[in-house]
Amino acid sequence: MVVRVIGGGLAGPEAAWQLAQRGLEVELWEMRPRVSTPAHQTSALGELVCSNSLKSEAPNSAPWLLKQELRRAGSLLLACADAAAVPGGQALAVDRERFSAAIEARLGGHPRIRIRREEATTLPPHAITVLAAGPLCSAPLAEALAQRTGRSHLYFYDAISPIVEAESVDSERAYGGSRYGKGGDDDYLNCPLDRAEYERFYHALVAAASYPLRAFEEPRFFEACLPLEELARRGPDTLRFGPMKPVGLRDPRTGREPYAAVQLRRENLRADSYNLVGFQNHLRFGAQAEVLRLIPALEHARFLRYGQVHRNSYLLAPAVLDGALRLRAQPTIFVAGQLCGTEGYVEAIATGLLAGRFAAAAALGEPAEPPPRASALGSLLHYITRSPIQGYAPANITMDLLPALAIPERERARRHPLQCAAALAAADAWLSTARGFATEAIPA
Repeated sequence: MVVRVIGGGLAGPEAAWQLAQRGLEVELWEMRPRVSTPAHQTSALGELVCSNSLKSEAPNSAPWLLKQELRRAGSLLLACADAAAVPGGQALAVDRERFSAAIEARLGGHPRIRIRREEATTLPPHAITVLAAGPLCSAPLAEALAQRTGRSHLYFYDAISPIVEAESVDSERAYGGSRYGKGGDDDYLNCPLDRAEYERFYHALVAAASYPLRAFEEPRFFEACLPLEELARRGPDTLRFGPMKPVGLRDPRTGREPYAAVQLRRENLRADSYNLVGFQNHLRFGAQAEVLRLIPALEHARFLRYGQVHRNSYLLAPAVLDGALRLRAQPTIFVAGQLCGTEGYVEAIATGLLAGRFAAAAALGEPAEPPPRASALGSLLHYITRSPIQGYAPANITMDLLPALAIPERERARRHPLQCAAALAAADAWLSTARGFATEAIPA
């Protein structure tokens, strides 16, 4: 039996790997480079469109917990991310090119995986298929999905941060360091601003021209990834308590924290480019260059990529998917990634792993074995498939998605470790009994 996986982003390659590891033949379809999208820059599998960060590795945080479970479940993409890591303080940041190259090499070298560079415009009527086409899936496929579910897609706008050439950053005005010293001294470059510099930057930002959104759509932004100018409009100090927070970034030249600061994170191991952390925006490119060059250390910056906004589609998952991520209207179709209403790289990988496992069980005639509700994987799955339909929106993994402790604990510093310990214990018990899957991390 050949199982088709549609989409070569993050969820699709993970699902393809999980299927192939169960002995199934897999066709992985990716439309790029034949058909491009508004956000992708390359045709590489696993391209990271927005940030190069897979979020926190701080123990007992929700992103850390989900990554720990994925590593224990044998996630290919987490292994590739670990191998392509670059300094990022407490975050797992990766070299985009090395990350994609590792994924392509592992999938391309697998004897049971065939990569097809073709656009999928229809959903197979009977064959088992994993749909991981992403929030930027092509119009014909989106229409086929809408017809199958009987519902139109929901949507939100997501944004991309700018990338600057390292040599164009003024090293006399920037300094290395992570917040509170949590990380290496050169994990981030920090661009300080005094009060007058910040106010000049702020006023220019809120007055700058943005690209218009479609006239027939309201501006629905993902709250955790608001464009910088939208965030600034909430008040003059909003940025100083958000992406420009100076707390913990003591300037070694003055011994004091600046009034505001912009953090630059490495894009690759060569450290020849940096992305502006939290600076996703929708400004016109000319205006964007003018505004960002008001940051003193970026006065002569050369931008390799400007910030952008793109429209992301997703399904009303609780209404159209069952507990195994299958379309209720056609149970041979499994949905993974942002299309099912998750937000974030690691969450996309997680649903790819789950959809791959569920599809493998269906192909082999075995019962699906969902992860326990107590685990991060199970809690994410529960949110996708069991949330109230009214007000459903994409979500990242958070501690709030995990079930409450049997014995309540009010102090977060004690509660989170207890929740994570319970989640990992539940995940380990599930993995120890799951049919045919490795429980050890895959060497990259």
